[in-house]
Amino acid sequence: MVKRAALYLRVSTSRQAEKDLSLPDQRRQTEAYCKGKGWAVTAEYVEHGRSATDDKRPAFQRMIDDATRPNQPVDVIVVHSYSRLFRDAYLFEYYRRKLDKRGVAIVSITQELGDDPMSDMLRRMLNLFDEYQSRENAKHVLRAMKENARQGYWNGSQPPYGYQVVEVEVRADATKKKLAVEPSEAETVKLIFDLCLQGNGIRAIADQLNRRGLRYRRGRNWSSSLVHAPLTRSAYRGIHYFNVRENKTRKIKDRSEWVPFESPVIIEPDRFERVQALLRDRRPTQTPPRVVNGPTLLTGIAKCGTCAGGMTLRTGKGGRYRYYTCNKRATEGRTSCHGRNIRMEILDNLVIDQIAAKVFVPERIEALITELARRQRNQMTDSQGELRELNKERRRVEEKIDRLLDALSEGLVEDGDGFRRKISQFNQQREELLRRVASVDRRRHVPKDILSEANLNRFIVAAQAKLADSDSEFRKAYVKLFVDRVDVRDEEIRIQGSKSALINGVLESTKLGNHPVPSFVSEWWGRTRAAPTPRSGQMAPKI
Repeated sequence: MVKRAALYLRVSTSRQAEKDLSLPDQRRQTEAYCKGKGWAVTAEYVEHGRSATDDKRPAFQRMIDDATRPNQPVDVIVVHSYSRLFRDAYLFEYYRRKLDKRGVAIVSITQELGDDPMSDMLRRMLNLFDEYQSRENAKHVLRAMKENARQGYWNGSQPPYGYQVVEVEVRADATKKKLAVEPSEAETVKLIFDLCLQGNGIRAIADQLNRRGLRYRRGRNWSSSLVHAPLTRSAYRGIHYFNVRENKTRKIKDRSEWVPFESPVIIEPDRFERVQALLRDRRPTQTPPRVVNGPTLLTGIAKCGTCAGGMTLRTGKGGRYRYYTCNKRATEGRTSCHGRNIRMEILDNLVIDQIAAKVFVPERIEALITELARRQRNQMTDSQGELRELNKERRRVEEKIDRLLDALSEGLVEDGDGFRRKISQFNQQREELLRRVASVDRRRHVPKDILSEANLNRFIVAAQAKLADSDSEFRKAYVKLFVDRVDVRDEEIRIQGSKSALINGVLESTKLGNHPVPSFVSEWWGRTRAAPTPRSGQMAPKI
């Protein structure tokens, strides 16, 4: 039988490491190798500009999925060298074993090895060397880029707003570039600083820019974060810094590692420093803390009915009043969204009152449980099949964990970051599967006395008591247990959720006896009728 081969071709983002190896050359050599072996090339996976130090590569993941599925179309994966596949020894070994279990081999046309123990040891040594070489390359590339920055040249990436990148000279085969002022954007930067010095806050500046029809790059509306960046970027006063953050984690490096170089001045240094002083004075840490009575009740679930974005807490009158307001309107101004503000205590009380009065009542709870019992009878067979599949997947994950631990104990892998990341990932998968198994099992075993009047009343009394609890942190958690979304519109407030959380709450109350406090986090009830939006603090909520 003719072997089916898949070609994996990759070039890195590091041009220094890839000058002499192009995609066409890899394709030509791997195809010729397969032809010489009599193998049929059935697939080709090409990775443009991706590093081999991790597995976050679309073409690579697609190849692994194809090679490990039941009707796999691949018998062997062919690469120019093992470094094309990985420059991480642990990840290489992990995926090699995964493929090996499916009978799929990895072949390097420039590093042909056998299947004996000596060949296995040699391959691991090559993988370790590739990993070491990758780290050394990264170190040397960063050193060259830092020197390039010290000479005042731009290393790449998008320039700050207000600047453009221009080519200034060519050295050998390298084009040197520098920052230059982009006139139209620079005028907007100057306007931002002017507005700030006139006493406007960051949100007000964003609003004014949007009202004037000015847009950020690619037509984006201005927001608080986009305005704040120019106000604090030292490049505008003539000093830009390179090597400020870690490339992968984006954490800020120690200041001693930053590389300063001159940039074209857009904002005079004294004006820039005056703005920094204003921003420091406005920081929340510089003003006395205001008294806040507990956490915001509807954080994360209150939504603007106009733009569907989240609502955030804003204060007025020196902190005496607190409002839920559309976050888009708050950061980009009224031109972005016309969503309304609503006093925090009004919306909180309305939601609490409607849940207590319209949801936690015997008639509604009994109707839900009756529906659950009916569905349970109709879906018993489906639940059994679902349980089998979930338990089968759980066993597969546990086997993966066991194999990783065995490999560690045998010295096949090291107890490093990659190993711990995989173990953590598999443990999370197992916990999620166990949770789903328990959920399906609960649906299959509804207590016979769940519809008793005593059970329903105990749940309702406990739920209403928790909603009225003076412990605001606990009340907030309890509301989020059952409420999925609160849409705030001009003419109404709509409270949404699903039925499953309410049903599970009653189930939990049956198990917990006299302390029916559900311990899960889930959804709530389908869709209530809408309550009118209060026009004043004195209006009684209605449904």
